[in-house]
Amino acid sequence: MAKRPYIVGNWKMHGTRSMLSEARAIDRAAERLIKAEVALAPPATLLHATRKEADLIGVGAQDCHTAEGGAHTGDISAAMIKDAGAGFVILGHSERRADHGETNEDVKAKGQAALSVGLNIIVCVGETEQQRDAGTALSVVTEQLAASLPECADAGDRVTVAYEPVWAIGTGRTPTVEEIGAIHAAIRASLLEIYGEAAQEVRILYGGSVKPDNASELLSIPEVGGALVGGASLSADSFVGIVAAAMETIDN
Repeated sequence: MAKRPYIVGNWKMHGTRSMLSEARAIDRAAERLIKAEVALAPPATLLHATRKEADLIGVGAQDCHTAEGGAHTGDISAAMIKDAGAGFVILGHSERRADHGETNEDVKAKGQAALSVGLNIIVCVGETEQQRDAGTALSVVTEQLAASLPECADAGDRVTVAYEPVWAIGTGRTPTVEEIGAIHAAIRASLLEIYGEAAQEVRILYGGSVKPDNASELLSIPEVGGALVGGASLSADSFVGIVAAAMETIDN
């Protein structure tokens, strides 16, 4: 049986305690939208509070450090994230790669650290506009994937991949259905080379200006197993609209 669509909201550097009302509303909606798996990744300051307020959805972090602990001022270890109530962590987001200089090797090490303490991981890959225009999107994404994914014997249960074309994040632009389908197919083929048959169960999310009015089309593309949602996840109304669209793709 195919896994439920996985709809993950990434709040990025947004959110104070007043935002917990949105998390509660999303959690209540998830009770009736059971054909999709729903999760939120709030800022680290809200991890524990979100886990207490929302017990029906997944709650995860936006990053973690590779080390178990030590002299790393301002960083948070995977064990600390789990202790705060998280069940997963997003790794290698394009904003982390660009703003913090994270390499594929860094992402892989973080993934290994997260898996070792029992967290699941969402590993992000994607090309820039220049790479897309140069015709190297497929090779860039598959090379990122191969170098960023940690070893994992039970990858089908522990690993998710998110494809996020960098040029589409927060811009209102989206690739064509054909472009998204081609990248997702290439990711699936690469996953099979990396993880073998377990890769069939790894969900591949699409991330890049996903909104309620385009979610149904995007989530109907072959190999798209859900969405990594940015700005639209800050409002319960818009985020729940995307979750509802995901359920429609199952019914259809």
